[in-house]
Amino acid sequence: MSVRATELELAEPYLRQVLASAGLDVGYEAADGDILYRLDENNQRVPVLDLVGGFGSLILGHNHPEIISYAKELLDSHVPVHAQFSRHPYANELAAELNKVIGREFHTDEPYYAVFANSGAEAIEIAIKHVEFDRFVKLSELSGDIAAHIDTARTQLRGGHAVVDPGAYAAAGIVAPADQEAGFEELVAEVNRRNGELLARPPLFLAPEGSFHGKLVGSVQLTHNPSVRVPFKSLAAQARFIPADDPGAIRKTIAQEQNAALLDLTLDGRTVTVTERQFPVFAAFFLEPIQGEGGINLITQEFAEEVRHVSEEFGFPVVVDEIQSGMGRSGAFFAASHIGLHGDYFTLAKSLGGGIAKISVTLIRASRYRRDFEIVHSSTFAKDGFSTNIALKTLGLLEAADGRAYRLAAERGSRLKAMLEAVQADFPDVVKDVRGRGLMLGVEFHDQSESASEPIRETARAGFFGFTLSGYLLRAHHVRAFPTGSAINTLRLEPSIGLTDDQIDQVEEAFRAACTLLREQDGQRLTQG
Repeated sequence: MSVRATELELAEPYLRQVLASAGLDVGYEAADGDILYRLDENNQRVPVLDLVGGFGSLILGHNHPEIISYAKELLDSHVPVHAQFSRHPYANELAAELNKVIGREFHTDEPYYAVFANSGAEAIEIAIKHVEFDRFVKLSELSGDIAAHIDTARTQLRGGHAVVDPGAYAAAGIVAPADQEAGFEELVAEVNRRNGELLARPPLFLAPEGSFHGKLVGSVQLTHNPSVRVPFKSLAAQARFIPADDPGAIRKTIAQEQNAALLDLTLDGRTVTVTERQFPVFAAFFLEPIQGEGGINLITQEFAEEVRHVSEEFGFPVVVDEIQSGMGRSGAFFAASHIGLHGDYFTLAKSLGGGIAKISVTLIRASRYRRDFEIVHSSTFAKDGFSTNIALKTLGLLEAADGRAYRLAAERGSRLKAMLEAVQADFPDVVKDVRGRGLMLGVEFHDQSESASEPIRETARAGFFGFTLSGYLLRAHHVRAFPTGSAINTLRLEPSIGLTDDQIDQVEEAFRAACTLLREQDGQRLTQG
């Protein structure tokens, strides 16, 4: 007799087993603010302080009352969700409001066009597609120019008005023939062959080490963590990763790759010569102002300035990923504004949906925008009346009272960080670093792979220490925090602007207790208590 499907664990069962091994496979039935509620063995609600915050999606907390009320209004009004290929005034209004923020924080009046999607990874995919579409158009125009130059040179040569420079053959790597016209056609064939090979090469992207931009086919190539990127390496264009503490490495990396040029045949007076045209090897530089999954690392102003200088010199755009760090989490709407990193593209998602709607947007500087992209790219669910109106409401709440929410993020983050630094000061043998900005903080613990405690040592060697620590905090202190995806010893804290002093005290008690167990190497209580 076969087992019925409803009796099987079919929704990512292996992931649940992994979570269960650390005591993290907890179900929640309700949520408000920074609290998730689970049921205990007596079917009683137990509040859990949620520092995960939807991986940065809850700058206003779970189920913010004004957003919930507005969502009900929208649904009761039968707002259209599926009205594709029609006018979407609410999406245009959202784009306009986001442009006001860009203008304020980056002191610019150049507009940014908005392309909407449903998730952060999709916003990155849009940016990848758009920068490559732009590169494709430019290469098509350049190829057209080269073809026109060849036709002009051919006409002048056949009319006896021009000759081929003997050095042109050497420049193309062929021997100069005796017959001028036949030699010219041989030269053209070699130029076309070499250009064809070059034009067939996929683009390269640049990103800092530790970066994370998603796990879709394109975005995963920009994610530094090899465990999630390498299995899919052959599916899309590749990235070159730069040490984030070495701005000079950007130019070195470009110099290693920028080793080819398109060949053009041009007339210098009456002489046909071979000239080189720059081939755009790199399509864009992608970076997060504050790396989330990479371990809560802040990009320095020095690195950001070098990125801008190099991008302008070589002509490729800068894509600033604010999916996790944006929407006020850093104490400003855009974390990039703290370091003066004015992007050609900005991506937003997560908190843009106010904690309930799935929405993202890619904002593209007008001078970079290709309007034909709107024809070659589309999305069934993007730009709908529900999610864009919710995003408008969320943006309004953040901008209210002259940006009070941003001041709260800075103040609450400063209070939380000061507490964590005090814990580090008392446990320097346990806590290696506390870093971040605003309400995007990371606590890095010292490596425990040589721990005297076997349970601690084994979980650390298995790359599971951060989850073990998370399990202890949840079981013993009802505090929910997870390690970052690519820095397994760093716990990430991203609560809402509603975080209270009492809740910060609860976090302090939990972290001090965990640090005490690690100092005492009490693996039994840490892993099972």
